[in-house]
Amino acid sequence: MEYFYNSQNVRARDLAPGVTIKTMWGENIMMSLVEMDPNSEVPLHSHSNEQAGMVLEGSFEFTIGDQKKIVSAGEYYIIPGGVDHQVNVGDSPAKALDIFSPPREDYK
Repeated sequence: MEYFYNSQNVRARDLAPGVTIKTMWGENIMMSLVEMDPNSEVPLHSHSNEQAGMVLEGSFEFTIGDQKKIVSAGEYYIIPGGVDHQVNVGDSPAKALDIFSPPREDYK
């Protein structure tokens, strides 16, 4: 098992047009670096995994359930499993770190 990862060596995967993720995981937890181009979108979706995250750079409109908010660098969010959520990025790029438990099989 690998214990250390360099982000340059982690495979990037397209999540949606203009949205890429670099993901690593263990047995019970998964972490994804999400890089979003200006005017990109993560479409409305849900999954059974609990998700928490932090905005690292920039800002974006985040809809979680019936709540909508512009989140910016330094802000955190949490999404219970099964709750619909969506991201819309404005005119500047954004970056976030997402944590999932248990790991998402579709991201491996």
